[in-house]
Amino acid sequence: MKPPGLVKGRPRETHSYFAATVHGLEDVLRAEMEQLGLQGLEPMEGGVWFEGDRADCYRANLWLRTAGRILWPVADFACRDVEELYQGARRIDWPALMEPDHTFLVKVKAGDPPFTHSHFLAMKIKDAVADRFRADTGQRPSVDTETPHHRIQAVIQDHRCYLSLDASGEPLFKRGYRVWTAQAPLKENLAAGLVLLSGWRGDRPLYDPFCGGGTLLIEAALLAGNRAPGLFRERFGFMNWPDYNAALLKRLKKEAKAAARPVGVPLWGADKDPEMIAAAKENAQRAGLEGDIQFDTAEAATFAPPPGPGTILTNPPYGHRMEEEADLTGLYKQLGDTLKQKSQGKQAWVFTLQGPLVKAVGLRAAKKTVLFNGPLECRLLQYDLY
Repeated sequence: MKPPGLVKGRPRETHSYFAATVHGLEDVLRAEMEQLGLQGLEPMEGGVWFEGDRADCYRANLWLRTAGRILWPVADFACRDVEELYQGARRIDWPALMEPDHTFLVKVKAGDPPFTHSHFLAMKIKDAVADRFRADTGQRPSVDTETPHHRIQAVIQDHRCYLSLDASGEPLFKRGYRVWTAQAPLKENLAAGLVLLSGWRGDRPLYDPFCGGGTLLIEAALLAGNRAPGLFRERFGFMNWPDYNAALLKRLKKEAKAAARPVGVPLWGADKDPEMIAAAKENAQRAGLEGDIQFDTAEAATFAPPPGPGTILTNPPYGHRMEEEADLTGLYKQLGDTLKQKSQGKQAWVFTLQGPLVKAVGLRAAKKTVLFNGPLECRLLQYDLY
C-alpha cells in the first residue's frame, strides 16, 4: 500500500485519497478519474490512488461510477502485535478529525498472523480512539454499527497498519434509486463498469433480454445522459468532517445537474418476471429516467432486436452450485442461438459465472474479461455477431 504522506490534525489542502473498486475494474476507474481531471493517479489492486483537495474529494464521490468508496488515509505505522496496533492508533489526533458527540465504526481487513480476528482488532482500535478522546477532552464518542458519522477502515499487512477515514460513508454503489430487485442483483458500480467495458457510450441502441431490476440499463442511461450518480445521495461521510464545506458541495452539485443532457438513444430491457419489470420501471422512475428506457415482460427466447447497429449487454441468471448450473445450460444454449440467429450485425456482451455456462453459449468469444461479483469469479464475454 502506498504511504499516505500525512500531516497531523486537519486535512491539508492537497493530499492522497484512495478510490476503491471491484477487482478487475481498476483500469476502468482510472480512465474515469482521468476524464474527471483528477491528478497523481496510481492504480493498484482494488483501486486507484489520486492527489487532490476537498473539491476533488467531493467531485470523486459525486461522479465516479465504478468506485465503491473514497478513502482518506490518516496514518500508517509499524504493527507487529496487538499492543503496537493499540498504541499506534492511540497516537493519532482523533479529536482533530471527529467531534466527541459523533459516532464511529471500525472495520479491519487483516489475515496474517497474529492478526487473524478482525472483530477483536476492531475493538482494540475502537478502544484506542475512545481513550485518546477521553485523555484530550474528557469525553468519548460512541460506536454505531448501523449509521455512524465516521467509518474508520484499517488494513493490516506486512506488519504495518494503514488507517483511513471513509469519505463516502455508505458505499457509493448505493446510489439511492433502487427500491428492490432480485435476490442477488448486480451492484450499481459493477453494472456501470460492465457498461464502460463494453465500449457503449450512448451512440447506439442498447438491449438487455435479462434485465431483472434494470440496473445495467439504468447505469447506461445515466452514463449516456452525463448524469452524476452521486446526485441521488443525501449524505456522504465527508459531510461529518470538521472541514466540511457545504457551499462547495452545493456548487459542485449545481454544476453536475447543469451538465446533464438527454439520453437520446433507445434502451430496451425485458424479463420474464412481471414483478421484476415493475421494479425496473420504479427504479428508472426514481433515477429520473422515466420514458428513457422501455421495459417489457417477455421470455428471452422471443428476443429479436430490430436490424441495424446496436449493443446487447446482459447478465443472465447463474447458479452458485453445480446442479443449478446444469439446470441453466439449456437457457444459455438458447441465448447463444438467439444471438446467432436474430442479432446479426450487433455486438453482444454476456456477464456470467466462469465455468460450464460459458461453453453452453456455443459461440466463440472475441474477448474475455475476468471480474469478480463479490467472491464469485465471473467473465464478461464479447461476441461479434457478423
